[in-house]
Amino acid sequence: MPETLRISLPPADSARPAAVARPETTRVNADPDETLLERIAKGDTSAVSTLVSRKLPRLLSLARRMLGDPVEAEDVAQETLVRTWKQARDWVPGKARIDTWMHRVALNLCYDRLRRRRDQVSTDDVEIVDTAAGPGAALERAQNAASLQTALKALPERQRVAITLCYYQELSNIEAAALMEVSVEALESLLSRARRSLRARLNPVEDKSGIAGSEIYPKPGAKDLDNRPGGA
Repeated sequence: MPETLRISLPPADSARPAAVARPETTRVNADPDETLLERIAKGDTSAVSTLVSRKLPRLLSLARRMLGDPVEAEDVAQETLVRTWKQARDWVPGKARIDTWMHRVALNLCYDRLRRRRDQVSTDDVEIVDTAAGPGAALERAQNAASLQTALKALPERQRVAITLCYYQELSNIEAAALMEVSVEALESLLSRARRSLRARLNPVEDKSGIAGSEIYPKPGAKDLDNRPGGA
């Protein structure tokens, strides 16, 4: 599925009153996305396209790992982008990083969907690997990736969120803790418990396949979950 969404937004002039000009200010370590949001507030359609191309892949990644459903993930990503567009005129520079704010919106939307379907938990959306798809090594990696996805879904919700934010969204422990509204120490405790649970579930796969433990975690650049800064 191509990672693009077609978002139809009404013309800025007809949708909302004209933006009130803000005085130009220079800020140290300013959020690079703020300039983009200012352009969106002025009705710059090219800025909307830039926002979509810049943020969509990470939003989809977050929602897919949280929900396990690509269709629902697209809905969450689109709703997050629409809410960001609506927020553009009212955004207060410096109050928060836009990327962090968007992650919070997407995460809350995922929580809402998970709550609605909590009594209908199913593993029907686990990807089935075609055994004739390719060479043995590639097939084993695909099977291990599917095993990891299944193990992630079995984690308690907050442990799954912590793993997703830190290892797949590549947020720092401080950023992830802020998003989850917990202390860094509490986040590290969640990560530690999640790693133990994943190892317990994935060890049989390791023993059977003979693949090194790093291959079980198909994340570029991450040799082992314990190698991340702040790991417990």
